[in-house]
Amino acid sequence: MTVPPRPERPPHGEAGARAPLDAIRLRRLNRWQAETLKEDLADLYVESSRAQPGEEYRDREAFLRRLTSAVRQPGFALLIAEDTAFAGCAYGFPVRRDGTWWRGFDGPLPPGVEQLTASGHVFAITETLVHPHTDAPGLARRLQGRLLADHHASLGATLVDQADRAVHEVFLSWGWQDIGTVLRPSDQPSRPSRPNLPPPDGVVLRALVLALGAGSLGAANPDGLAHENRTQRPD
Repeated sequence: MTVPPRPERPPHGEAGARAPLDAIRLRRLNRWQAETLKEDLADLYVESSRAQPGEEYRDREAFLRRLTSAVRQPGFALLIAEDTAFAGCAYGFPVRRDGTWWRGFDGPLPPGVEQLTASGHVFAITETLVHPHTDAPGLARRLQGRLLADHHASLGATLVDQADRAVHEVFLSWGWQDIGTVLRPSDQPSRPSRPNLPPPDGVVLRALVLALGAGSLGAANPDGLAHENRTQRPD
């Protein structure tokens, strides 16, 4: 499950703010490096997320499970953004041609998405994090764009919690398109339910895609997705 970044903030003058976007460098980590730095990445996740008080430990463990699962995927790639410390990261992997990444999708996939999946041209960004003190409002898009460009993807894909409407709107403003809902098992461990409430055994996600380059899913392919003029490769 994707845990997207907070809606990005404009530059600010708070003490201790990190370097602006042009001073941040991106570095690719291999599988071994990602495993070695997973605790640091989990710290970045906790500092970047909006966990409720008392939920930080459970959310951190859920992030580590997602990272461990992603590292095992063929083609896994992780980009870290750093200045004097970790400023953000994004990771993902190519969507398998058999379409298993889309399991739980409600209804048939749009034809264009199905075709690009079968041809191996879809890359799933499964996590994007930006530290809230990073003075770089374009960093999340830069990380996503670099991952997709490095893998010559025709289509980016990600999943956003349906309940997180603010993040959903941010992705739409970047040119991502909503193609429907996906039901996935919860990444939280089973625990006793509260009175009158069922255990958290599933979560509803919005499936978002980002068309890249000519002839992907824009006006040249009307049987795929509705074309939007704002759809473009992220900065």
